[in-house]
Amino acid sequence: MSQTIDPAVVEHVTALAERARTASRRLALMSRAEKDAALLLLADAVDAAAPTVIEANAEDIERGRATGMSESLQDRLRLDGARVAAVAQALRDVAALPDPVGEIVRGSTLANGLQIRQVRVPMGVIGMIYEARPNVTVDAAGLALKSGNAVLLRGGSAAASSNHALVEAMRGSLAQQGLPVDAVTLLEEGGRDAARALMTARGHVDLVIPRGGADLIETVVRESTVPVIETGVGVCHVYVDRAADLDQARAITLNAKTHRPSVCNAAESLLVHRDVAADFLPKALTDLAGAGVRLHVAPEVTPYAEAAGAAYALASEADFGTEWHGLEMSVAVVDDLDEAMDRIRRFGTGHTEAIVTEDRAAARRFTAEVDAAAVMVNASTRFTDGGEFGFGAEIGISTQKLHARGPMALPELTTTKWIVEGDGHTR
Repeated sequence: MSQTIDPAVVEHVTALAERARTASRRLALMSRAEKDAALLLLADAVDAAAPTVIEANAEDIERGRATGMSESLQDRLRLDGARVAAVAQALRDVAALPDPVGEIVRGSTLANGLQIRQVRVPMGVIGMIYEARPNVTVDAAGLALKSGNAVLLRGGSAAASSNHALVEAMRGSLAQQGLPVDAVTLLEEGGRDAARALMTARGHVDLVIPRGGADLIETVVRESTVPVIETGVGVCHVYVDRAADLDQARAITLNAKTHRPSVCNAAESLLVHRDVAADFLPKALTDLAGAGVRLHVAPEVTPYAEAAGAAYALASEADFGTEWHGLEMSVAVVDDLDEAMDRIRRFGTGHTEAIVTEDRAAARRFTAEVDAAAVMVNASTRFTDGGEFGFGAEIGISTQKLHARGPMALPELTTTKWIVEGDGHTR
């Protein structure tokens, strides 16, 4: 590592991790019924704390405005009554999900009579490092508890007050239930050194999951000595094929870009087959302009952008690989499916890619050849989400290929162990 970590911060984080380890042993022994009951009470606690949480969130928002935080980041940070209720409901949704712990992944009885089975078990202690998304605080706590893990949370300073209020509500509920409060711990001291200490707490922390922008994820992947699941920067594309239903393509494009433009599954780039560009782009760009989207266009898209009355600029090469986090989008015309897939290989981040087409052969090629955690056919990129997939709350969307890929929920927070039972067997 390039920077020395304050030894006092290392000692502090290590002590918290060891307390979390002790808590995790208790959680690993809980039945599904016990964990579900605990989650429902945590949800009630979050609901009850809503006024306090919203007041704390207002402090974060005001601090963000004073430091020039963008509107898209403020949207990610903001909590109102409906959003706090949704956060609490996510805990109830997790309680309703099957418990992965104890699931037999595979098993058999060998010819010699040995019985072997591979069983899901908790990871142990999970570290979460994330930015201005206070809902992640509760989602991570709920998913960790349900999967039998303790969690150490290192949220961004932008959401410090909100995170504190949410964690205090949950720890208070755990204490009232007679459960270890160290099952959910927020790292509030030590600044960036606390995050670095968490990343390097190998032997004390079993897994680190970063969730945020490219700089955060790259830093964690580069500096962590604890195993990392890399979650997704989302440069997501919508490709409108020559055989697309153009009305459907307009609706998908508009939804993918504008439904919630600040999140990682929002579309950042629109690719249109040359054969339908003249029919599709005037209407689609008018839709996007009407929604306030600023366009970054390839030269041949310029006349369509002008006719649509859109705010636009000529796109640089870098623009086609940019995650905008807001109402901006790059647009290009491609000669065919192969060029579209080539651009996705060059500029995509392996998160979510979408094709709009009525040509089954084109759809089959796209789903087989595009290398991404999720590939959509005639559907918005916004569906890459644990809740939309029926997983309940998610802890992140993995863009790596090892262990977990795509929306990560309960099974991805477990590992396995082999249990072998014999009757005096020797080898």
